[in-house]
Amino acid sequence: MATPTIKIWSGREVRALREAKRMSIRAFAGHLGVSERMVSKWEKHGEEIHPRPVNQQALDTSLAASGADVAARFENLIGPLDAKPQTDAEPKEPARADSAPLPVNEPHQVRHPVDGKLMALVEAGVYLAGDNNEPVFLPSFYIDVFPTTNADYSRFIAATDHPTPQHWDDGKPPAESNDHPVVFVTWKDAAAYASWSAKALPTAQQWEKAARGARGDVYPWGSQRTPAKCNVRESGLRATTPVNRYHSGVSPYGIYDMCGNTWEWCSTESEPDRYELKGSAFTSPFFRATPSAFNDATVTMKDDDTGFRCTTPEETMKELLRRTKSS
Repeated sequence: MATPTIKIWSGREVRALREAKRMSIRAFAGHLGVSERMVSKWEKHGEEIHPRPVNQQALDTSLAASGADVAARFENLIGPLDAKPQTDAEPKEPARADSAPLPVNEPHQVRHPVDGKLMALVEAGVYLAGDNNEPVFLPSFYIDVFPTTNADYSRFIAATDHPTPQHWDDGKPPAESNDHPVVFVTWKDAAAYASWSAKALPTAQQWEKAARGARGDVYPWGSQRTPAKCNVRESGLRATTPVNRYHSGVSPYGIYDMCGNTWEWCSTESEPDRYELKGSAFTSPFFRATPSAFNDATVTMKDDDTGFRCTTPEETMKELLRRTKSS
């Protein structure tokens, strides 16, 4: 059964989703990261009220993450819906079959001239780091808006003859997973991709700042405990999801999947031949998704919940773009 899609949420659909999930107002409010009073207000006014865009996105995510039984109950409560995806809510960067350039969406975003991935600028300055929010200064850098996908990794393999991940069949990723994060990659695999693309793996501090922003928020979307904004164990999906799915979970810099979906390799060595991992995954409970949390693994570790993304210094990006323009 296809998951239903709501074009514009009103209080009527909010109530139907809550009842379909068989949750109390208190539990549903915590699930969305809003107050009980707000949920009650939506339900009281029904079709006359529409939640703000950020809450519309949280509702989209909650519905999309629901199982078939919840979706069936939801449709029974509000009537049949067109399951066609919303064209105005499509993510910014779908999986690509080639390296043809795509338009840049925001002033702070650029396309990297080597692998063509969309990258966002994280400005130089102090951010509040770690569990104790210690001030740390970092120079400006660009970071991939989305994790490295199977489509991205396929282009890398075609260019370098690097070995394919173990779960790929005949040199190709699983069907319909081009826009999912590549997995079963070791730290060395991730570093090889970064080298090919003239980038680097992020340091743990770069990754954390890109995820939390500069103000010390606990999560990319703020400090509210909202598992519905990411793909973690509580989501019940038990698999990776498209890297551009969780619109309401983006960081202050517009970066996707900084909580959940897959753990991501960093360049920070915790001890010899072990490197830090950030972000948590679909296999992990939500409490492990805090961007300041520590995790690490040996360079040879590879699993179905581990991937990566890349960074580059702002000055390096400017030079690459200058060379590309003049060539």
